[in-house]
Amino acid sequence: MSAALLVRALRDPACVAGLDAQAWNGLIAAARAERLIATLAHRLDPAHVPSAVRPILTDAQNDAAREAQQALWEADRAALALAGLDVRMVLLKGTAYVADALAAGQGRFIGDLDILVPRSAIAAVEKALIASGWEWVKEDAYDDAYYRQWMHELPPMIHVERDRMIDVHHTILPLTARQTPDAAAMIADAVPIANGLYILSAEDRIVHSVAHMLADGDMQGGLRNLWDIYCLLPDADPAALTARAQRHGLARPVAQARRLAAALYGDGAALTLWDRLARARLLARDGWGRETRKALVFAFYVRSHWLRMPPLMLARHLWTKWRKGHRPQ
Repeated sequence: MSAALLVRALRDPACVAGLDAQAWNGLIAAARAERLIATLAHRLDPAHVPSAVRPILTDAQNDAAREAQQALWEADRAALALAGLDVRMVLLKGTAYVADALAAGQGRFIGDLDILVPRSAIAAVEKALIASGWEWVKEDAYDDAYYRQWMHELPPMIHVERDRMIDVHHTILPLTARQTPDAAAMIADAVPIANGLYILSAEDRIVHSVAHMLADGDMQGGLRNLWDIYCLLPDADPAALTARAQRHGLARPVAQARRLAAALYGDGAALTLWDRLARARLLARDGWGRETRKALVFAFYVRSHWLRMPPLMLARHLWTKWRKGHRPQ
């Protein structure tokens, strides 16, 4: 399985020395599918990489470096837009990792700019961003209302000139989710970095990544998320992480993420039955990088929606979306 080979190559980069062409094809396909190819390139010794593969890895590293530069510029522009609000702007995910030169940022591809601001300031932040050139991506009235009433972020916005997306969060999980993290505490305990920007504390960075991977999503691209967690764990105090996870109502997902990170990327860990199902979902890719185990993948997709909202609300939301998608033209 190509995903299992990717995990092994990240854990033990020297293992690629004896791979044949078919195995390299599977490894590259899985790394691309999981958006870990630049991270893999960073980990591998060029002496162990065939000459035909080196340009692929070099291109990936260059792409990741360009995305990191763009992300930092977008963070700077957003900070400038919000400069007059006296609002603490906290960088999230990949932008935070590269902004503070964390190990999780090495080779990290970055898409949208994700920021966290106090919920009480969300209207002022929205107004300031619009005044600085951002506009709405979703123009549908239902989607707009749904985001504003139930989601953990504003509807996504894009800059009219730079064509770059920004996601403005006021917490880290949908308001309909079973867990209710203390976003105010996350912002209050955020760590200042350069140019007036902030990132989450070492423990909250892990809690946020775990929430995104295990308490909200369907684990698509989960190997990258788990690699983030694995790289973030050494910066956190284990006891403080446990306490912080309990405060945010995410003790069980954080404990599971720690076991999975150790089992896949570290020195191993005893796994529960639920852990083994999660691991099977994470490794569900064939030699072409395509998802396998379709029933399991679909089950995790259903689970992600189940976690996001109560059953009746979920049924009403899916019915509304289906009707909109089948509306006569």
